[in-house]
Amino acid sequence: MFTSLQLCLGRALQPDGSDMYAKMPKQLNSNTMVDLRSDTVTRPSEGMRLAMAQAEVGDDVYGDDPTVSALEEKAAALLGKEAGLFVASGTQSNLCALLSHCGRGDEYIGGLGYHIPTYEAGGAAVLGGISPRHLRPMANGCLDPVEIEASIQPDDPHFAMSRLLCLENTFNGRVQDQAAMTAAADVAQRHGLLVHVDGARLMNAAVASGTQACDLVSFADTVSLCLSKGLGAPVGSVLCGPADFIVRARRNRKLLGGGMRQAGVLAACGLYALDNNIERLADDHANARELAERLNSMDGLVVDLETTQTNMIWLKIDATGRSPLSAHMLEHGIIMSDPSGEGQAVARLVTHMDFESRHADSVVDGFASWLD
Repeated sequence: MFTSLQLCLGRALQPDGSDMYAKMPKQLNSNTMVDLRSDTVTRPSEGMRLAMAQAEVGDDVYGDDPTVSALEEKAAALLGKEAGLFVASGTQSNLCALLSHCGRGDEYIGGLGYHIPTYEAGGAAVLGGISPRHLRPMANGCLDPVEIEASIQPDDPHFAMSRLLCLENTFNGRVQDQAAMTAAADVAQRHGLLVHVDGARLMNAAVASGTQACDLVSFADTVSLCLSKGLGAPVGSVLCGPADFIVRARRNRKLLGGGMRQAGVLAACGLYALDNNIERLADDHANARELAERLNSMDGLVVDLETTQTNMIWLKIDATGRSPLSAHMLEHGIIMSDPSGEGQAVARLVTHMDFESRHADSVVDGFASWLD
């Protein structure tokens, strides 16, 4: 039988069928290990659990849950939009946005490597009949306004109708250049396209740049904000935009099976996160920077410190001829994803509210023993 930790990692066996966790020290468990896979792995704090327990609830499908309504209003105000919609996930939020902006046979424009085209199972095409057009981002992660303009389809029956531009902030942990984002949006809107921002980690961008979140997305028609990443809630995102858009999005949430009943117990976590966990994101950024600098000083590891702007570290590793990294780190109490690529592989490490500065020593020691 797999242990609960094996199941949560989803990778109980190595390619040869052996159990990569067999040598894991028995005293380690998911509560004592350092998990660097993502900022989605955080556990609710005691204050958040108390807020959940005390939440006033109703049936949100009928619009009767006051805690959900309070969360939607608060998120919309933070982002400078008219209304909000609480949904189960960032993927559902983005899909609700695309289904509400585009019809079947329409087209959206996005970036290669952005979350919507890469990690959301092609939902816009599969469920919405929406055609994707993906552009390669510039070095800073932004889309080139010239390429956006060139990619917009003419009003011709041979082509899908361009309806929507999808941007992202942060992208791979990097805060997107505000002037470049605004220029991209200006091109789209000049041609009659709407603009959606996947702001899953928008609050990281706001804290890192010292800019209000509403100012970062002032050009956008709609924005998705994730509560279950660095903000520490166990589940949920809020989709924000014009009131009439949110009416359409609410219908599409129902279509996608996202109607939740007494969802106030979850919305309370989101409210707590927005009230208490935004400013503390600076701690995650500082921890990531400290760890990045220490790893970059080690022979065999390279970190482009320019890309460590928030809570993500992108680590280049020469893995040729070495033992599997994730299995080795697991033996040292560190959970991480395997590097991608061969030879000069790349690994992503993500700090979060459950990562403390003292954990950096364990991570550095683990890498040192692997490189030795």
